[in-house]
Amino acid sequence: MASRFEMEGSKTTEEVNREHEEEEEEEIEEESPVKQVELTVPKTDDPSLHILTFRMWFLGVVSCVLLSFVNQFFWYRTEPLTVTSISAQIAVVPIGHFMARTLPTRVFFQGSRFEFSLNRGPFNVKEHVLITIFANSGAGSVYATHILTAVKLIYRRKLDFLPAILLMLTTQVLGFGWAGLFRKFLVEPGEMWWPSNLVQVSLFRALHEKDKRLKGGTTRTQFFVLVLISAMAYYVLPGYLFQMLTSFSWVCWFAPKSILVQQLGSGMKGLGIGALGFDWSVISSYLGSPLASPWFATANVAVGFFMVMYVMTPLAYWTNTYDAKTFPIFSSKLFMGNGSEYKIDSIVDSNFHLDREAYSKSGTLHLSTFFAMTYGLGFAALSATIVHVLLFHGREIWMQSKRAFGDNKKIDIHTRLMRRYKSVPQWWFHIILVLNIALILFICEYFNESLQLPWWGVLLACAIAIAFTLPIGIIAATTNQQPGLNIITEYIIGYMYPERPVANMCFKVYGYISMAQALTFLGDFKLGHYMKIPPRTMFMAQVVGTIISVVVYTGTAWWLMGTIPDLCDASKLPTDSPWLCPMDNVFYDASVIWGLLGPRRIFGDQGVYGKVNYFFLGGAIAPLLVWLAHKAFPDKEWLRLIHMPIMLGATSMMPPATAVNYTSWLLVAFLSGYVIFRYKQQWWTRYNYVMSGGLDAGTAFMTILLFLTLNGISIDWWGNGNVDGCPLARCPTAKGVAVASCPVQ
Repeated sequence: MASRFEMEGSKTTEEVNREHEEEEEEEIEEESPVKQVELTVPKTDDPSLHILTFRMWFLGVVSCVLLSFVNQFFWYRTEPLTVTSISAQIAVVPIGHFMARTLPTRVFFQGSRFEFSLNRGPFNVKEHVLITIFANSGAGSVYATHILTAVKLIYRRKLDFLPAILLMLTTQVLGFGWAGLFRKFLVEPGEMWWPSNLVQVSLFRALHEKDKRLKGGTTRTQFFVLVLISAMAYYVLPGYLFQMLTSFSWVCWFAPKSILVQQLGSGMKGLGIGALGFDWSVISSYLGSPLASPWFATANVAVGFFMVMYVMTPLAYWTNTYDAKTFPIFSSKLFMGNGSEYKIDSIVDSNFHLDREAYSKSGTLHLSTFFAMTYGLGFAALSATIVHVLLFHGREIWMQSKRAFGDNKKIDIHTRLMRRYKSVPQWWFHIILVLNIALILFICEYFNESLQLPWWGVLLACAIAIAFTLPIGIIAATTNQQPGLNIITEYIIGYMYPERPVANMCFKVYGYISMAQALTFLGDFKLGHYMKIPPRTMFMAQVVGTIISVVVYTGTAWWLMGTIPDLCDASKLPTDSPWLCPMDNVFYDASVIWGLLGPRRIFGDQGVYGKVNYFFLGGAIAPLLVWLAHKAFPDKEWLRLIHMPIMLGATSMMPPATAVNYTSWLLVAFLSGYVIFRYKQQWWTRYNYVMSGGLDAGTAFMTILLFLTLNGISIDWWGNGNVDGCPLARCPTAKGVAVASCPVQ
């Protein structure tokens, strides 16, 4: 017997009959309008399955807490491994079945509204979906943590816990408001199909089918456990005993005193020719699991990476573009004109604004040529994404949107099946949105000394988010591409409200990340739509999971800030420290470039890098050329695989990612997505994603175990010395430039 609480999402018979009469006026398609959905998503539903069970709550909350803690723990590490929800999605299956077999089945308070049982029968797929939604909340990082780290650890300014956690909470919850406004347009129509969800649907179906042992093989669960144990045992080598496996830059060994050779061979400070990382955290830390990358995307990333690292960067450096030789060939640091690192503290006044007089004395800020180029490529990728989607998917999007939003819109089989459950009232979202905006206005005004963002900045950020959520949501829901707004938001507030770094960071978070969060929530709603999860139950899991993850992320960050000496301070930590916080340092550099100084002093008429703006134009032209080539040579199938947004955005994670992250990722992605997929497809289908989850989980667990048990105890030998083995790669090559530990040219 189901409790009343568990059946709350289902409608009464009268309500269902009334809606059936209304549906007679609508045309219902028994087939999904999207072929991929038709082939992947089941057209059945069993409303009798128990969803809000003790198992779901226990495993969901534990998954959310563990993934939140682990991902925040790795956030600060030099190789910030991200443990995805797939690890939890696979790991909870045997645990759920074990609980179903062992927990008592006694029903408490039977017949009352508080009816409850620890065991509601077999572990089912709907419970599993909700557990994964909880895990997703923990797997998706809280972007606002960057602000906490930049202010407290790098700028070394005061930031109390209350405004910090309120900032984190409002950032995450604001996305619910935008999701609620647009869910009827981006979730219910069959044309809005969210392609990435089909991978999840396929995995759920595979995990809940009867898993028979292959001849001479293992079940998926057994294979997951074997990979998990093996990954834990192996990580003792790169994580503690033989850390040089992190970046095996063997080219540097041939010329230990040559800057040129070390620039070419260094996997962490140079171009990474021949460099490989035999460490899963290095392989998957920035680009995600290479085992989940389709081959066409891997090929585009490879071409983009080789063009940037081995053509554009060497040309720009050795032709001394923007005085490139005065600075390292690869660096995310900020420099003075003489090649020394810029002392940002010296140009920040007591009010946390730019000290103009001090800046005029210190001189113009400079970037390494590679760092400046990555911003240009970011400009190009943004315009390329828009033009690519319009040219290659414009007609498709227009037709799908017309059918989805038109007066005579059709509903597919999945929407019809979901009509049996109560929808989430629109006013729930409106209440969340209004209260959240009011809270944001309050904290930005009350804690203005810490956050700097004025009330009009909050409203402008919300206006940008609400304006872009629907069009970018349509693009994401139909093409799986999601143009980022981070550069646009930084540009806008940088020009309108310069010289205030925290205001720039907050504006970016509320204007860009809230929209990204909204799309995440909408994608999860669509997953629930495909798996026939009652909308109110789905809403509850998202809200509770988000709140739990914010608390754990904030608490973990605060704990690490107080536990690890000199956390994120590259000036005090050794170069091979695992706590250099590369992502936070790049975020800090961005706050200096766009916030403290403002884009006008870097990319405008007062800056050195004004010509970088031409990348916007180049990015718009590139997909047009591919489109024209495709029209001119329609029989050339390989032209269809060229994806300029992916190619131009291939190095978008560099920095903080380094060459060894890419070379190692590309090798594993090639072996998995091309070699094994082509020649061992049955094995790939059965074990590929399971192996990815096992490697993530095993590496994460052993890393935390080593930290808790051996923190501060190290083994001093050649294999744990300079991890990269290329100390001269960071040196400039211009004549007369003196940098510590570098030979003067």
